[in-house]
Amino acid sequence: MNPGIQLGVAKLNRNRNAFAGGIRDGIPIALGYFAVAFSLGIVARKAGLNPFQGFLSSMLNHASAGEYAEFTVIMANAPYFEMAFVILVTNIRYLLMSCALSQKFDSGAALGHRLLVGFGITDEIFGISVGKPGCLNPYYSYGAMAIALPGWAMGTAMGVAAGNVMPVSVVSALSVALYGMFVAIIIPAAKTGRVVGGVILVSFLASFAVSRIPAFDGLSESMKISLLTVGIAGAAAFLFPLKDAPGEQDEAGKDVD
Repeated sequence: MNPGIQLGVAKLNRNRNAFAGGIRDGIPIALGYFAVAFSLGIVARKAGLNPFQGFLSSMLNHASAGEYAEFTVIMANAPYFEMAFVILVTNIRYLLMSCALSQKFDSGAALGHRLLVGFGITDEIFGISVGKPGCLNPYYSYGAMAIALPGWAMGTAMGVAAGNVMPVSVVSALSVALYGMFVAIIIPAAKTGRVVGGVILVSFLASFAVSRIPAFDGLSESMKISLLTVGIAGAAAFLFPLKDAPGEQDEAGKDVD
């Protein structure tokens, strides 16, 4: 077989395997998203959205805080500029996550891959993607996005359709699964690395402290998270820099156009 064809087939197989792995790891995320988005859909219904509008909103806005702020602004009949600004502030942490995740791509990864992965980033997708050893194949993130984001959007649409039929207490109880899933993402990393475990512990304590300090009451939750992320991650990177192992690279991250 022609060497060029062999190389193309090998690259296709790597991307296909990465995509399948992302779908597999994204299934529990999709289930958790559906439960949380269902309750969000009830808020969307109160804002006057129909199921299709709720679905489209969640396909374009992948954060519960950002969407809740969006629906609140809609109910207040605020102008589009105010809506855009509120969503920007509540979702600003994803800019940091996208920049951090792009550093895991192979140096030959195209700009288009970086932009697409950045568009579909969420807390949980970032967690499983950044936890992959070696270079990250963007098709892994695509696989997780392909199952998780429709689950989020479908949950919102179903919530809009169901309205207040289901008791709010039941919907709130279902949303606990999402927090349990996020804990399951960070605990293995904390067990395998003492520095990571320490950073997680410091993050918990700092987040609790900031929530209790009146001086930070004027900041949105997303802004608080962003400031803590920059501060704690920057301090950890300065105090405990990672040493690159010569020649260490994950095959999954190579040859991605």
